[in-house]
Amino acid sequence: MDYWKSHRTLKFAREIDEGTPECGFESLPSYLYMIRRQNPSTVTRLQIDELGRFMYVFLAFGASVNGFPFMRKVVVVDGTFLNGKYKGTLLTALAQDGNFQIFPIAFAVIPDDEGLVLISDRHNSIGKAIRNVYPLASRGICTYHLYKNILGRYKGKDVFRLVKKAACFRMSDFTTIFEETEAINPALHGYLQRADVRLWTRVHFPGERYNLMNTNIAESMNRAVSNARGLNIVRILESIWVMMTRWFAERREDARSQPTTLTRCVEKLLHGRVTAARDLTAQRIDDHHTEVKYGSSSESLNIVNLVERKCTCRRFEREKLPCVHAIAAAEYNSVCRISLCSPYYNSAYLVSAYAESVMPADSAQPVPEIVANQPCLPPSIRQQPGRPKKNRMKYALEVALQNKRPRKEHTCSRCRHSGHNAKTFPM
Repeated sequence: MDYWKSHRTLKFAREIDEGTPECGFESLPSYLYMIRRQNPSTVTRLQIDELGRFMYVFLAFGASVNGFPFMRKVVVVDGTFLNGKYKGTLLTALAQDGNFQIFPIAFAVIPDDEGLVLISDRHNSIGKAIRNVYPLASRGICTYHLYKNILGRYKGKDVFRLVKKAACFRMSDFTTIFEETEAINPALHGYLQRADVRLWTRVHFPGERYNLMNTNIAESMNRAVSNARGLNIVRILESIWVMMTRWFAERREDARSQPTTLTRCVEKLLHGRVTAARDLTAQRIDDHHTEVKYGSSSESLNIVNLVERKCTCRRFEREKLPCVHAIAAAEYNSVCRISLCSPYYNSAYLVSAYAESVMPADSAQPVPEIVANQPCLPPSIRQQPGRPKKNRMKYALEVALQNKRPRKEHTCSRCRHSGHNAKTFPM
């Protein structure tokens, strides 16, 4: 059997099992109706042109809409291409819950707000859409995309390290690093200025983006739905539906089982900071301010205001979690460190976020004729010649990391074993 005969046989077998791409568009109105019927508060929108051909579909699960108020108002927007017959792009919008888990709000209607932050790559169309639809919100760009662009255009490991350090908390640190970057590579300094420091640095960012500096959660979501990208449109939505049902059920049970006031991941993070805070020395300045130093020396001097929840390192006010200096000041002033955390990190918020279930489809219930007979034809396409591509092109940073040689493990010159050298050789 030659290649193309086996390809057509496999394609025919898949269409028998999964349905043709055309029948997916045909049954899309009925499928959206079943989603709305099983999940109250769910919002769907199917847009077709004047010829009845599919343009786009919008889906917001009711569980995501009702759970979003308990999320930090930072939304990561990204898209992944579909590799079926009719191609297209699956756009996702995600948040991160108080336990640092992905919360899919991808299809939810998000109201414009001054406290809202939208993070995406540097695509011009996304930036234009955010400015038009969400004029009050703050936009941030993914630092990973910025770094990989720099790695592909400019050379020098020392300069690349400086750029990563420039996304710091203090204005003085940023100024020093930025001036050093200009002295070493003026072209890179100009590129960073054109990228707008308000979009990628912590110190200049106008909104609150907490710990979310990149679109990694969106990339993880794209990976989760990667196996469904070649299916017809109904099967794609069904795979998302099944995944959401499983995620909400598992996380609801996990959230209810957490015995601590804060979420499990936040408790683990603060535990490490409590250990580090034991090496610091605190001294009260007045009723609101406390001076924190490293040991008995004047190294790493910071001023903490527990009332306003601020520290001169700026990590406290940016992350809405007590930094190591704030924990040292809280211990000195007998203040509970849990009270210094944002309510978004409470276990009660986590339980409320996943309180509503994503109900599975019930195909036994009848669909009204007006819905079943609604026309939805496939979009007009032009089939590209050759074998369809299913793998995306890798960026320069991904290629560099893939080709990077692992560090050679050091071995002893006497016995040729690792874990020690000739000087510390066990006799």
